[in-house]
Amino acid sequence: MKRIQLEIVLGTLLVLLTTAMVVVLGFREPQRLEQYVVQQRAELIEFGATVFTNNCTSCHGSLGQGVAGVAPSLRDAHFFTERLAEVGWQGGLEDYIISVVTTGRQISTRPQLYAGMTGQAPVMPTWSEKFGGPLRDDQIRAVAAFIMNFEPYALGLVPTAVPLGPVVDESTPEGRGQVVFAAQGCTACHAISGLSTGNVGPVLDGLASRAGNTVAGLSAEEYIHQSIVDPNAYIVPGFAEGIMPQNFAELMSEDQLNDLVAFLLTLE
Repeated sequence: MKRIQLEIVLGTLLVLLTTAMVVVLGFREPQRLEQYVVQQRAELIEFGATVFTNNCTSCHGSLGQGVAGVAPSLRDAHFFTERLAEVGWQGGLEDYIISVVTTGRQISTRPQLYAGMTGQAPVMPTWSEKFGGPLRDDQIRAVAAFIMNFEPYALGLVPTAVPLGPVVDESTPEGRGQVVFAAQGCTACHAISGLSTGNVGPVLDGLASRAGNTVAGLSAEEYIHQSIVDPNAYIVPGFAEGIMPQNFAELMSEDQLNDLVAFLLTLE
């Protein structure tokens, strides 16, 4: 075989081999791209978890389960199946999350259930740095992706031991009192394990166990009631007079006050 013929044969084989490789890679490309998308989404969710932990847990709970009276659960079926219709949002849920996180919320859409951390506007702060908040657009997209990752758990597709919503029974005085505690802004000043992290006032863990021995002549119930309506009557050592608002008796009805006391009496 002459050299030129050999070169033609080898060139033809090389072209055929290259073509075959291109075809094989072409068939595999959709799968590769799909794997790449999954990987990128996983990295976005992981990043979003960090953003959520650093910025969102005080209101929405350490696991997104919500805080009674403050902010709703982000991992229950209602959020994933009914929330968009409830607020009249025409787009997708992830875009809705991005919108709410970006601009915040001045007033609650369910004020009887969730009043924000302070009970005053805004019930959710603006988070986008475009409007004075601390988060970049990529951080907001990431936290939205992280929240969307709760969907299979919320819909029962994946078993989870994490509570799907704020653990509170509003049919009981104690449950209603927990809502009052959050709605009146008590979470901003008082720490209760698993509920709030405020450090302006005394930690309330174990309050019911020690309240009856704090002021002579006052039962635990009487002491707690006095501490709410007349907070300067007894000042817990280490705290200054006048820090706690003096007008809670005016801000709450008698029923709300009684419910709040009932809730605080559960903190043994």
